[in-house]
Amino acid sequence: MKKVVQRTRNKNYYRVLHVPIWLWVFWVLPGPLTYHLFTRGPGRANWIWLAVVFAVCAWRGLAGRLPGVERQPYIIYFGEDRPNLGYRVVCYTAAWIDLLVPYVLNFLGLLIATLTGAWRMRWLYSHVYWVLALLVVLATVFNLTPRARRGTLQEGAERAWFYVAIWTVVPTQVVAWAMWRLGAALGWASHPLMLARLSAFLLATALLFTLGAAGILPRTARYYAPQPERGPLEPLPD
Repeated sequence: MKKVVQRTRNKNYYRVLHVPIWLWVFWVLPGPLTYHLFTRGPGRANWIWLAVVFAVCAWRGLAGRLPGVERQPYIIYFGEDRPNLGYRVVCYTAAWIDLLVPYVLNFLGLLIATLTGAWRMRWLYSHVYWVLALLVVLATVFNLTPRARRGTLQEGAERAWFYVAIWTVVPTQVVAWAMWRLGAALGWASHPLMLARLSAFLLATALLFTLGAAGILPRTARYYAPQPERGPLEPLPD
């Protein structure tokens, strides 16, 4: 097994800095509400939801029941097969929804706008968001979601793929937004602007995913725990 941390306790500043991460993860989890946040600004529902999330994250953070907020590291060795904790399963499932679902919807929105000239983002977030979120939840139920599996045996690889997703999704969304701002500033017509945004989206995705899959980007190097070898089959009794 590969030892990944030397400390026996997490420092207080390390624990505190992880709380806002999970605060953000759960605040933007309701996609239609977040769509309203980014298109019209925060409304009453956004502030109410933020208050609820803040209270829950503060409560669970003080109890040390959020990933990274534990009093001592839960994962010390890659390759150690320990049962995953319930709060880790919930938190990482929510994080995967935040990463994958808006990314897919934004890609579909760009593709539809490029092909038809019409934006369907509101419809996508109202009707498709929860379908895709449910697929991620089902992946967790069937023990397929990295870092949200029932055991930690392959955490060394699953953590890396989680960071591959972060490195791919977040900068790609920024690139698409930058192309929108640049195209509008240059006075591009609607269709060329959509083509430029879609092309930038796909190129950024391909480049960043390739770098991440190759283990070049930070925290994307993967460690796979060796599987136990099976002995020879015993003959059946006569």
